[in-house]
Parts: sequence; C-alpha cells; structure tokens
Amino acid sequence: MKATQHSVLFGLAGAVLTGALSSAVLAQSVTLPPSGDNQKATVIQHIGPVEVRIDYSSPRVHLQGQDRTGKIWGELVPYGLHDLQFNDCKQCPWRAGANENTKFSVSHDVQIEGKALPKGTYGLHMLAGKDEFTVIFSKNAASWGSYWYNPAEDALRVTVKPEKAEFREWLTYDFIDREPAKARVALVWENLRVPFTVAVPDIEAVYLAQLRDELRGNAGFDWQQLNNAAQWALGTGKNLEEATGWAQRAVSAPFVGNENFQTLSTLASLERATGKTADADKTLEKAIAHPTANPIQIHGMGRQLLQAGKKAEALKIFQANAKRFPNQWPVNV
Repeated sequence: MKATQHSVLFGLAGAVLTGALSSAVLAQSVTLPPSGDNQKATVIQHIGPVEVRIDYSSPRVHLQGQDRTGKIWGELVPYGLHDLQFNDCKQCPWRAGANENTKFSVSHDVQIEGKALPKGTYGLHMLAGKDEFTVIFSKNAASWGSYWYNPAEDALRVTVKPEKAEFREWLTYDFIDREPAKARVALVWENLRVPFTVAVPDIEAVYLAQLRDELRGNAGFDWQQLNNAAQWALGTGKNLEEATGWAQRAVSAPFVGNENFQTLSTLASLERATGKTADADKTLEKAIAHPTANPIQIHGMGRQLLQAGKKAEALKIFQANAKRFPNQWPVNV
C-alpha cells in the first residue's frame, strides 16, 4: 500500500513539474499593440563613418479624444525631478519619450555639447524646464521608462536651451543640422524642440583607423582601393609616410600592384609631400611617359599644381604634355 501511495505521489509531482516546464516554455511574448499606442520609432544619422541612432516610443498630443495642447510641458511632462509613484523612484527625470527606455547609441566616441561620451548605448532621459533642459545619458539602457533611474549610473549630463517650433503631433527625434564632423539632433513635440549637438572631435582619425582596418582585408588586395586611400590621406596632409606605403603597394605590390598613370602620379605627389623631391621627379616623369597616360590626365595634374601655387612645377607638366600630345585637347587650349 505504501509503495502504491509513493508511486502515486511521485507520479503527481512529476506531472506537476512537467506541466510547469511546459507552461514556462509556452509562456512567450506575443506581439500586441504598444502600450498607449505609442508607436516605436528609430532615427539614424551618420557623421562620416560614425553612426548615431535613437530608438524611442512616440506619444501624441491628441489622445482618445483629448486635446492636450498646452498641457504637455510642465503638466504631462513635469518640470524637474518628480515622483513616479512606483519602485520608490521619488526623484526621477522624464524618459524623453514613452514606454521603454529611449536609447541613444553611438558607434564611436563623440562629444555632446562639447563633452566627451564614449561609444555605446545609453538610456536617454531629460529634466524638463521652462528655460533649460538637462539631457541625461545613463549607462542603464535596458529599463522601462525612468522607473529604475539611478543618478549613479549617469555617463553624462548636458544643459541645453529649448526652442519654439512648429506644431508636431507626434514626439519625434530629428537631425536638424548636418555637417561633415557634427550634427544637431532635436526632440520635437507639440510647439517645442530640445536640440543638442553631437560632434566627432577628430573625424579624420576615425576615417584613418577605418581605412587601416579595411586595407587589412579584401580592400588591401585591390590597387584602386589602395590608391584611393593614399589620395585621401594626401588631401588631409596627415600620415603621409603611411599613405606613401599604400601608394607604393598600389604601384608594385606582388599580385596587387598596377603601374599606371593614376598610381604613379599619386606616389609622385606623396613623395614630393614627404620631401623626397628627386624620387618624386623620377616617378612623375615615369607617369607622364606611361602608356596609360592621356592628355586630359596630364593636364589635370598640372591644374592641381597650379591650384597648390606650384607654378614652376605646373609649367613643366604642361610642357611635357605639349611635347607628348601636340595639338590635342586640352593641350592646344
């Protein structure tokens, strides 16, 4: 009898455990409309090779027949720190959106309003105010809203001035100004926008680091990519010795190099820029005499020297072009 009772008990326990495990496996999230119908949105902007991304949920001004115009700032979004009445968060900022954390991600180190922010993903929060906003980048980017906000996790805080804006029904993040090394992003909602600047402090160094990595891969086996990289570095005036190495590989590296007017002229320019004048003269002479050279290419090189203020060198190029390609355009111009 006892054996039978034990068997029944263990059988029941096994059934309960199996049922619990099955429930755990089956209890997966289903896709439902977002809380409050605050649709998710993402905006991405590149600053050269640097990617800036903001993921957020977007509330609207008019909700279920309610016109909240004039009641967003200072009411729906309280000024300063406030009690969220959950998780004992009595001094918390605004989540800078709706629902889960608004996330701010950068692929490289940047500066926000002139202050350093390392690459990574951050929870984006704000302290709203009539005259100024504090934008907070938190190391915690995985929470729901600001309920778990902890100032000890702040990576950076910056203070910015809000601006009047045309009416915007949906809370939106826009990149409103874009330049080669920086961009201005703004949260825009109702009749207000909150802008802040994202800048890459040394964008040429970022390009250079990426070129180095790329030239260790497939691009390093392509003379055109090597030549392009060398030309770019020549234009910056930086890392010229390294760029000269790329140019030499583009000309003569085994299984890779291709000696032609393009590669030789790039190498000649870099040799001249690094003080190797005698080598530059020989390489340039070889480029002009090369079978791949044509009068337009040679003329273009002369024009570049003119623009650089090197009139005597430019004249030599034009004379060599006229000798090799007499009465051809643009020589006869």
